[in-house]
Amino acid sequence: MSSDRSGLPTTVFASQHPAVYGSPLDNDAESRVPLYTEQFAADPHAVYGQLREQFGSLAPVWLAPGVPATLVIGYWTALRIMNDPEHFPADPRMWERDIPPECPVLPMMQWRPNALRSAGLEHERYRSTTVAALGRVDLAALHTSVARIAATLVDTFADRGRADLLGDYAVPLVFEVISELIGCDPDVSAQTAAGMAMMFDATADAAEGNRLIVTALGELVRRKRARPGNDITSSLSAHPIGLTDEEIIQQLVTLYGAASEPLTNLIANALSWMMTHRDFGGDVAGGSLSTRDALTHVLFRDPPIANFCMSYPPQPQLIDETVWVPAHQPVVISLAACNNDPAVLGGNIRHNESHLGLGAGPHRCPAQTPAHLIAGEAIDQILDSLPEMALAIPADQLRWRPGPFHRALESLPVVFHPIASPPLPTR
Repeated sequence: MSSDRSGLPTTVFASQHPAVYGSPLDNDAESRVPLYTEQFAADPHAVYGQLREQFGSLAPVWLAPGVPATLVIGYWTALRIMNDPEHFPADPRMWERDIPPECPVLPMMQWRPNALRSAGLEHERYRSTTVAALGRVDLAALHTSVARIAATLVDTFADRGRADLLGDYAVPLVFEVISELIGCDPDVSAQTAAGMAMMFDATADAAEGNRLIVTALGELVRRKRARPGNDITSSLSAHPIGLTDEEIIQQLVTLYGAASEPLTNLIANALSWMMTHRDFGGDVAGGSLSTRDALTHVLFRDPPIANFCMSYPPQPQLIDETVWVPAHQPVVISLAACNNDPAVLGGNIRHNESHLGLGAGPHRCPAQTPAHLIAGEAIDQILDSLPEMALAIPADQLRWRPGPFHRALESLPVVFHPIASPPLPTR
């Protein structure tokens, strides 16, 4: 494999880069590595290792053609940045002024009136409403709901002897569970699911996906204002802070975004890890490794959101006393690379929540408890139903979807002994 002057394989570089949007201090386009290519998606950990060897804890990357960023791949550096919102706020409004509307990553990064894309008092206001709404979720009822939905889905393919655990199981399970939590009618849920998939897909029209989501959730808020229920949308609407309809929509966008790709891929990545690492899978099946510890392992080693937690320093910042990053340009935390940083790699990661798979600092995911419950129950249900399932293809034929943010399989095909559906009761 040939190399360019940076020393990295040429396959991880785009052959040509368009004009840069923003004002990076280095302006060296050829040194930047694109995170949106199929080559990167195929083996990102190899690229992280090469970046660390070449650049240390901070690497220049492209999030999309012409969209530069600094990727943080050092664990301790990442923690300092994520716990310093004064110098590294999450508000992208200055950055996005120069980003064209057709930019494929804009819908995932643009400013919204929600906690994820706000700083200071705005962030506190939005986060408090989301935390309050999540705190009203009945976890016992949620557990029952996940088990019911999982069993129903397994029944649709159990007699076939084969399935795609993404398309047939994880994706519909997560969206049905989240739709119940948020209070969606089927039409709203379907449109939101379609839009969210487009926003995460590097080859789709992300702007159109964003429009679909906002339109669908706007209809949901209108319905819940008229007829509130026991759901997250109604809780947000009734919060004494008094969110506007647009603000409620954007809190829901965050919740859907955090549940769709991340939660779906956490389930799929954990199941694929069990089937491609025999000792790991055997420990889970034998009970020596709990499902919760299995999820923690995946959040350490192969988190479903690999690169995220964007911040936008309002002034140039000197990081680690060695590297200046420019103002109003994204600083992106590589959760995957930081968790596998040689400086912290090793030791027992069971019962260990020091991973960055759910973020850190004031923007750490507020839905950890329901997320772990949903993913854990989904995995337990499929393992109990199909204990002898195995990959339908060799592990090296699994394909990963390109995109700068997620770690997502295209499919997870499995085979198993067919299970006949129980006979219908007779009168």
